[in-house]
Amino acid sequence: MSKLEAPPANQIIEYSNFASVVTGEGDWIPAGFPLPDGGFWQYREPDAVVIVQDGFLRVAAVPYTRGHDTIQFLDNAKRMYFSTRTFECPAGGTITFSIDLAATIIKGKPGDLYDGFVSFNVLDFSTGAALDFFVGNETIATVYGKLPFPGVPIVDPARGPRHFCLFEEIRDSSKPGQLHHFEIAYDSAHDQVTFSADGEQLRQYSNVPFKLGPCTLALGLMSQKHSARDRVSVSFHCCIARVKWGSINITSAKP
Repeated sequence: MSKLEAPPANQIIEYSNFASVVTGEGDWIPAGFPLPDGGFWQYREPDAVVIVQDGFLRVAAVPYTRGHDTIQFLDNAKRMYFSTRTFECPAGGTITFSIDLAATIIKGKPGDLYDGFVSFNVLDFSTGAALDFFVGNETIATVYGKLPFPGVPIVDPARGPRHFCLFEEIRDSSKPGQLHHFEIAYDSAHDQVTFSADGEQLRQYSNVPFKLGPCTLALGLMSQKHSARDRVSVSFHCCIARVKWGSINITSAKP
């Protein structure tokens, strides 16, 4: 009789097959959200250049042209992809999302990360959780939030606001085109989220007011400029964004 083997303590999923951004079938799809009128808004710059090569997805939007005048979160992303799979933390365990990413922003406003940047997003549409890295030419930001995505149930937490987003910038932490290794780790047992870059811990948040559910990954070319007073988008003035994403891994461990 063969001896039963214990299941591995860690599960590692490599998720860097980007061919589907060209073929339309596989691990990634164009991202978007339903509109109040029943339509659908897709984050898709029509003239973007897309290259899959040497394990990386490379995208250039030259320049930004898409914008939405009345709904801010539809205006923010210019081109974005969602993973077709979701990834969930084992109950009481941990899950870590890692990626290699390099960003170059041309003709953006100097010193203004939110004029144009590149993102890696971990999004839980069951709770509204958003755990992100934003990367510009000189600045990296961690993003820890709970957002009112369409269809997310309204839940009043025992502490803190119902919805929030905490942006924390690290100035002079990058250069145009510099490749970084980013990690976002969630510890279910201790209700804790940790952000790391190039092997160094940047931020750690405790007392997380949600249990992270099934997560969709997103890759985005972004801006985050609030609409003008007359409700006209101002987020696509002249920015050019170039990015490469690769080496995406999801590591989960049971308690």
